[in-house]
Amino acid sequence: MKYTFLTLLAFSFAVFSCNNSKDEKKAQTDSTQTTISSTRPETPAPAMDPAAIQKAMEDFAKPGDMHKWLAKFSGTWDGRIVEFSNPAKPDTTKAVEVVGMTLNGLYQTTAFTGKVQGMPFEGRGITGYDNAKKIFVNSWIDNMSSGIISMTGSYDEKTKTLNLAGTQTNPVTGKDMSIRQEMIVVDDDSYTLVMYGTGPDGKEAKFMEGYFKRRK
Repeated sequence: MKYTFLTLLAFSFAVFSCNNSKDEKKAQTDSTQTTISSTRPETPAPAMDPAAIQKAMEDFAKPGDMHKWLAKFSGTWDGRIVEFSNPAKPDTTKAVEVVGMTLNGLYQTTAFTGKVQGMPFEGRGITGYDNAKKIFVNSWIDNMSSGIISMTGSYDEKTKTLNLAGTQTNPVTGKDMSIRQEMIVVDDDSYTLVMYGTGPDGKEAKFMEGYFKRRK
């Protein structure tokens, strides 16, 4: 699309240059009229009711049912992680996850410690629910990358699954690549986390499975 646009632009310029002076004068006049028209202020949007604005702001900042759902996971969790960087020989390690809530109960915080291929791994996550957009929002950082993973998604009550999808930086190309995860709630004290991303062949591949139990 971009190449086609530039080609048409070049063609239009060439045709314009071959016009006689009369056409040029007309074009200049038309251009001036267009410029004057484009500088006219647009009709302002109707003013919102101050009371409606105030209510929207209050609702946006008020913890709701989805925030209460996130708060249910507060505590310390012991995890068994299966990592598939080498599908023929998955690496299994242990991990600990500490979950809490912050900022008036609007955001769930996660502190994760474990190992990846024998190396210490530490990550931090923050998950919230955007009351205006009606979606979950998630960000993740860790000691093995300088990029921030961002995902959004929704909770499926029937399957007890929080589905999130977004992007992370491909360290080889410097471009975004897809990532998604499924958090499947088994019961109040256990859940499974499965992560998928773009594999070497460009197709989606399973990166990791995690099995978590709440520490009593």
